[in-house]
Amino acid sequence: MRNRRVIQAFTHAVVVATALTAAAACASAATHHSRVYVRVGPPAPIVETRVVAPGRGYVWIPGYHAWDGRAYVWRPGRWGRGPYASAHWVPARWVHDRRHGWYLVEGHWR
Repeated sequence: MRNRRVIQAFTHAVVVATALTAAAACASAATHHSRVYVRVGPPAPIVETRVVAPGRGYVWIPGYHAWDGRAYVWRPGRWGRGPYASAHWVPARWVHDRRHGWYLVEGHWR
């Protein structure tokens, strides 16, 4: 009886692991050179209302659509400070690659 339960538990674990592996392989996003490619382009950006900057030296970092593995999700804009006085923010952007789909170039300080 105990061996039967162990075999059933092991079989269940193998079935679940196989299903998860198959689901990951069928996902609509593919990776290529450490980029995540999405077959469908991002929606139009959401128009955000900026609140007053929290202080001197803050820069507005606009919101953008990110891919969460299943769908686009909006990451709202925020105020931020650069790593040094003359730094400026380069916003995140989606780039279309005709062979692979869309990929996100993360926003960064320059």
